Amino acid sequence: MAGYLTVWTTTDAPEKARELAAGAVEARVAACAQIDGPVTSVYRWEGEVRTDQEWRVQFKTTTERYPALEAHLRRAHDYDTPEIVAVPVTHGGADYLAWIDEETRS
Repeated sequence: MAGYLTVWTTTDAPEKARELAAGAVEARVAACAQIDGPVTSVYRWEGEVRTDQEWRVQFKTTTERYPALEAHLRRAHDYDTPEIVAVPVTHGGADYLAWIDEETRS
């Protein structure tokens, strides 16, 4: 059985979140993507603490397809340093995980 990941990124507009989500699914580097937001992000950037609204995009993919998903997000994202974080899925419904396999097959 393949390994599975939930990968997330953030962006500063709902339209950009939808573009990132649709692009990854169309490229088959993610089986699906879910968009949350707005969320409030507090972070330090260029020496100052900032607070901004962002939209979080969560992608479902396999560990095998992660490098392609990361490369896709780096090309498509407009942030200098985009958040790209992957968390392993340790358990899941066999039918759902099989669907992820099928949808991310290159």
